Amino acid sequence: MKLWAGRFQNDTSALMDDFNSSIAVDSRMYKQDIQGSIAHAKMLAKCGIITAAEGTEICEGLMSILNDLRNGAAALSVDAEDVHMNVETLLIQRIGEAGKRLHTARSRNDQVALDVRMYLRDAADEIVALLEALQSELLEVAGLNVDVILPGYTHMQRAQPISFAHHLLAYCEMFSRDAERIGEAKKRINVMPLGAGALAGTTYPIDREYVAKELGFDAVCLNSIDAVSDRDFVLEFGFDLSLVMMHLSRFSEEIILWSTTEFGFITLDDAYSTGSSIMPQKKNPDAAELVRGKTGRVFGDLMGLLTMMKGLPLAYNKDMQEDKELVFDSLDTVAMCLRVFTDMIKTMKVNEDAMLQATLDGFLNATDLADYLVTKGESFRNAHEIVGQVVVACEKQGKRIEDLTLEALQEFSARVKPDVYEAISIENCVSRRKTSGGTAFDEVRKQLARLRGTSIENGKEI
Repeated sequence: MKLWAGRFQNDTSALMDDFNSSIAVDSRMYKQDIQGSIAHAKMLAKCGIITAAEGTEICEGLMSILNDLRNGAAALSVDAEDVHMNVETLLIQRIGEAGKRLHTARSRNDQVALDVRMYLRDAADEIVALLEALQSELLEVAGLNVDVILPGYTHMQRAQPISFAHHLLAYCEMFSRDAERIGEAKKRINVMPLGAGALAGTTYPIDREYVAKELGFDAVCLNSIDAVSDRDFVLEFGFDLSLVMMHLSRFSEEIILWSTTEFGFITLDDAYSTGSSIMPQKKNPDAAELVRGKTGRVFGDLMGLLTMMKGLPLAYNKDMQEDKELVFDSLDTVAMCLRVFTDMIKTMKVNEDAMLQATLDGFLNATDLADYLVTKGESFRNAHEIVGQVVVACEKQGKRIEDLTLEALQEFSARVKPDVYEAISIENCVSRRKTSGGTAFDEVRKQLARLRGTSIENGKEI
């Protein structure tokens, strides 16, 4: 008999039982559910709502269930509908009447909100740790490639030469913000709903602050209806996970492009590539492609969460049972993608020569020629027009800017002097961009030091 079936005269259908059950999804919260129940039982005993002996018996019974579930000596049943009813049913089976007192002064509504918040705050720490591991690997690769030059792109057209490390550190900054956002979201997750009851609070003299302290919450929800009826903290976390995937997807797109024969900037390790069933020569960047593809899955989870909540009246509605499957899927997907992506970056080979060679075509030093003319007294707008004419002439002749003779360049502007070739060399185009956060090699080393938590002294990281 179901624990809530007192007013029912007939059993629910087997089809309805399957449809209503969430144990396949929420079973992963058994630890949080038991920890929450232990804290609740301690509070009930402290406040005299149950006896001290009953409180001890309940807590010991719950700990035995937790240990047995961990080591496989006990299992959750689909017949008990969800993880909350499973734990309570097992408790009653083990300790009898005392177990029936556990649910005093609480509802499944505030209980499930509690479990989800506890689960997500742990998950937030896990995702942040994985983001930090990826950043650490990016910093390692960047540190080895500060002086490696590759084309920077805008509109997928070669634009200006940059340090490869500088490019990688751009993603480090993005992942830093992702971790920061998740940390901020955790503050709003870590607010305790227990004590809200079904929606209106409880008539029992409970101590919510005691339970919050026991469970490590920073505060308690201040409105009992809000505590059980909103899942904005789940949606916010889902959005943060979507941003992580968006950044991973952008990076994956570049990994895929860079690993092509056309680019050849990197070579992915065999461990993170796959082959073709028909073309023996193929080495496909499937790890990056799957990350890019799974991004849509996480976006879809977020849209599902938003759609689920958009029309719900206060307070709790059964629709909200669907939140866990969506956010758990996002969590699992993001965690796996971060692990795979980190190892893929760790094992890839950087083809320095191919990157440098690619900077020689496409007039990546055109801006530097314009800047050079400005230093000689030309206005930038006039310099821009002059260099545009130089590029047109080079295209017609099949030459690079640096291939033109000094006399040829001086036909476009008398301000051009012999030092022009030094100004437009690819290496100097990079090294002279010394503004804070720029791609100059020394500036990139400063960025590395900042992200590593170290500093630069006499040109060396300490």
